[in-house]
Formats: sequence, C-alpha cells, structure tokens
Amino acid sequence: MKKVVAAVLGGALIVSMATAAPKKKKGGASNGGKVLNIAVWNDEFVARFDKYYKSRVPAGVKVNFIQTPNQGNAYQDKLDEALLSQKSKSADERIDIFLVEADYALKYVDTPYTLDVRKDIGLTNADLKNQFKYTQDIMTDSKGVLKGVSWQACPAGFIYRRSIAKAVLGTDDPEKVQAALSNWDKFDAVAAQAKAKGYFMLSGFDDAFRVFSDNVKTKWVVGNKIKIDPQIQRWIKMTKEYTDKGYNNKANLWSAESFQGAKKDGKVFGYFGPAWFLDFCLAPNTLDDPAKGNVVGNGSYGDWAFCLGPQGFSWGGTWICGAQGSDNIDLIKDIMLTLTCDKDVMVRIAKEMGDFTNNEPAMREVAKSDYKNPFLGGQNHMAVFIDSAASIDKSCMSMYDQGMTEKIQSAFADYFNGKVSEDQAWNNFYTSVIELYPNLSR
Repeated sequence: MKKVVAAVLGGALIVSMATAAPKKKKGGASNGGKVLNIAVWNDEFVARFDKYYKSRVPAGVKVNFIQTPNQGNAYQDKLDEALLSQKSKSADERIDIFLVEADYALKYVDTPYTLDVRKDIGLTNADLKNQFKYTQDIMTDSKGVLKGVSWQACPAGFIYRRSIAKAVLGTDDPEKVQAALSNWDKFDAVAAQAKAKGYFMLSGFDDAFRVFSDNVKTKWVVGNKIKIDPQIQRWIKMTKEYTDKGYNNKANLWSAESFQGAKKDGKVFGYFGPAWFLDFCLAPNTLDDPAKGNVVGNGSYGDWAFCLGPQGFSWGGTWICGAQGSDNIDLIKDIMLTLTCDKDVMVRIAKEMGDFTNNEPAMREVAKSDYKNPFLGGQNHMAVFIDSAASIDKSCMSMYDQGMTEKIQSAFADYFNGKVSEDQAWNNFYTSVIELYPNLSR
C-alpha cells in the first residue's frame, strides 16, 4: 500500500485533483468550518499550538488532532489515504492542516494537496520576510510556489557532557571545547583521548551521519541513477574506524542503548543534533526520575553544553501545510502568522520551549538576552546557531532522502559490526533501495 499511495501522490491522480481543485473565493472564502482537523505524528506541534495559539481559536470551532506515530511509515500512509479521499468527505471530515518533515517534504510540495501559502492562504512577503531562507526553499515547488511554513529552524551542533569534557579536556567551557573539536582531525584526536579515559566519543553508528549527509554536493539520485557523495563515503570510513577502535558504543540511533549513554552513569561524550533533538529527545532521556521533571541534578540533566563542532549542519524540521479542500482558510492563515511569523511569539517559544525559531530578529534578540538553558548548565546557546542557520543550503535535497538514509544506515550497521564485508554492505544497500524505488538503478 505504501508504494501504491506514494505513486498516486506523485503521479496520475495529481492531474485529476488539480483540475478539481477549488478556486479561492473573494474575501477568503471557503471558510467558516466548525472542525479544524490537524494531522500530526507526535505532540511537539500540539504542545506549541496549545500554549501559543489555543486561546485564539474562534468560539464554536473544535480542534481535532489526528495523531499517528511515524514508525513504519504509518503517519505518511494514513495521511496519504486521507488526502486522496478529501473530495469524497464532508467538510468537517477533511484534513485542514498537516505537518511534514524535511526528509519527505518534497513528496508533498509538488502536488495540489498542499495549498499555496501566499495565493491560497494569504500570507504576504512582508509577513514571511524574517524567516530563514532555507526553511522556505525546502517548501517551494518547481514553479516557485511556497507550500508550507515552519516555526523552527534546525541548525545543529555537538551537545556534550560537561563532566566528561572536564575529565578529557580539562574544561567544559563551550568556546574552549569548540576549539578542541573545530575540525575532524581534532575531533578524532579527542575521541582517542576519551577512549583512553574510559569514555565513548559518540553513542554509535548513526550519530554523525547527518553532519555528513547535510554537507553533500550531489543529490542521492541524478536522472534515475543512485549517486554516492564523498561525504557519505567519509561517514562510512569514520564510523568503521570509530567502531573498530572502540570510540563509539555500537548503538543504533533512537535505541535505548544510545540514550543509555546519556544517563548519569553514562559514558558518552556527546551527541550531534539541533535544538529539537536537544529538547525533545536527549533531555528527557537524561532523567533518572521522569516524574520529577526537568530539574538540574535529576540524572545528568544540567550537565551538558553545546558547541558547533567540526562541521556545520542542519537536521530535520517540521512544516505546517494547508490542505487542499479545507474550509478553514482564514484560521489556517492566522495559525501560520502567529506560530511562524510573529516575532514576540517566536521569542517566547525559544525561551520557553528551547526551539531555535524561524525568525532571525527574534533569535538575535534571544541570543543577546539573559536567556539560560537549564539543561545546558545555564548556557545561552542560541548565538551559536544564528550564523549557521543563515548559511544552510538545501539545494541537494530530494524526494529520496528518507528512504536512502534509512537503507544506508541499516545496510552498513552489519558492516560496522563486522558481520559483512563493505562490498556486501553496498550490495545490500542497493538491493534494498531499488526494491523501495524500482525506477532507480546503480
């Protein structure tokens, strides 16, 4: 079903849906719906909506979050089926807003299922001017039409354990740690020092993958041929070396073993990630007692800091899309304006939720403020992100990114573990990718 639905979204039905797409009436028109259906995969957006927008929802409008986990592609499968059946549903049953991630955003951008943010929804260039350019580039279709907006930008860096940095480098100061990790040769040297002290530089195989994959100069697919960028080859070489030398803990990303290294008695020096990873993924996994919440001293919470690391990169992001067929256009517009364009709201989200938000003046204000992140031992890490966010280039993104990422990480885990040769790992990768995307070849 996954392949069939994806193919439909990418092909034949687009023509028929495009001809049936409703025209926007004067004055904002097919509005006034009593149910706002929002498709999500977790409660990240739900929490921000509830805290920063819920009070603005018009009386008589019910907000219905349709939450489906990402695992096993379940969210995309359910969303695809819902979008394909929009025309046959009543107005109150249709999806009004849905969220997408960077890895598969392009699957939805070049389809009529996503509304034009400017023409259909009504946001102006003035409204959007302070957003980081790359966040709009990702959601701009082949005709130059913007199809989604985000409240966050996702420049990333190295989140390290202060106590381990002191043990290995003699300091936990972010500027001094950055100087010690400012390129890959230095990073490798510190990994050796960490090993000698009984620590792992990284938790496992996939930790550094996004640093390299975000710096590629070639798309995964050119024509219908699979291309392997030198940055991907560099990740494989480094990860094999780190595994063989005991510089990592042989854990897979998102596994219990990976996050176990961040516990109070954990031995992992650091993790690569953006603000959402720090706040939404890493911090909760450092707690000894989740019931006590985010309190310094609860596990390793507070014993962390942030620096840019050896190579700038970005990772992920979540975009808000208006769905074709919605009868809540005015409400969608107001949600987008409030949660992605309002500077004051962007400042609040950054200070209260830890996001690096998608508004450059807001982030410069926070970076110069007395904001302190308790998880990071009181560090104001926002300034580290700003220049990185302004320079992010997503020109090598493609609709194949998610599948390629999952398949190469899976295929090479066996190589890193010594179960197969490098040649066999490549063969396994190509076989699995071509099974997923039959139109491709080596």
